[in-house]
Amino acid sequence: MAENVRELPPPVLLSALVCDMVIVDQMTSKVTVVGIFDLISAPDYPARHDSLYVFCQLTNGRGRVVVRIRIVDLDKEDEGPIHEGTVVGEFVDVRQVANVVYRVGGLTFPHPGEYRVQVFAGTEFLGERRILCKLVPLSPAKPGDIQ
Repeated sequence: MAENVRELPPPVLLSALVCDMVIVDQMTSKVTVVGIFDLISAPDYPARHDSLYVFCQLTNGRGRVVVRIRIVDLDKEDEGPIHEGTVVGEFVDVRQVANVVYRVGGLTFPHPGEYRVQVFAGTEFLGERRILCKLVPLSPAKPGDIQ
């Protein structure tokens, strides 16, 4: 006998930010997002970014929700992500806004171009943010510059 399993709607993504750091106050649970960016400038590629955070706010969730973060090269999206991982969001009430923090360490961007940070709840796509990687040559040292 087949069971009637009602699939729950996915949570709603209110915001997704890419930043340098996220600080969560343990006493108040207030969140400070530091260094929001969407541009990475590097003198050569591949370029390594030592640490970036993805900060998301979700609502309309029920219970534990597995949030999947994918970072894809827009020109080579069919080749798979350059990074993928998960974090769990917890919802006590569907009206609650849940903060989800995900850290990516040691990410290498293979070449200049456009990348996307994609947010999923399970397999359901919720939204994305763009990161533009730009080639910026080092300027030559001028007389009198401190080295």
